[in-house]
Amino acid sequence: MTDGGGPADRVWEVFRQEAEGDPMIHSGNVRAPDEELAMHYAREFYGRRQESNRLWVVARDAITELDDPDLLKPPFDRSFKRPGGYLIKHKLEAAKARAGAQPGEAEDE
Repeated sequence: MTDGGGPADRVWEVFRQEAEGDPMIHSGNVRAPDEELAMHYAREFYGRRQESNRLWVVARDAITELDDPDLLKPPFDRSFKRPGGYLIKHKLEAAKARAGAQPGEAEDE
C-alpha cells in the first residue's frame, strides 16, 4: 500500500504566525515535489482564511535536530535569565545561619 505520494514528493513543515509579534508555531506539514508547490499548498491549507500573518515553509530534511545534553543544559547557573530571576531563598537562609553563628559572639543562655 502506498501513501499516495510520488517518489519525488518531499515533506515540508509549515510554521505560522497568527498576529504580528506572536511567535511562529508549527502548524503541520504538506507533501510537494518542490518549494513552489509547497508554498502554494501551505498558503491554501494555512492561510486562505486569513488566520495567519506569516508562514514559514521548510523542507523537513533541512531541519537539524539538536539533542546534545551538554549544549541543551549548560553547566553554568543562568537562572538570572529566566523571568523569575535568581532563586536565593536557600542561599539567604544559609547566610543568616552563618551570620547567627559568628565566632566570638556570646550565645544567649
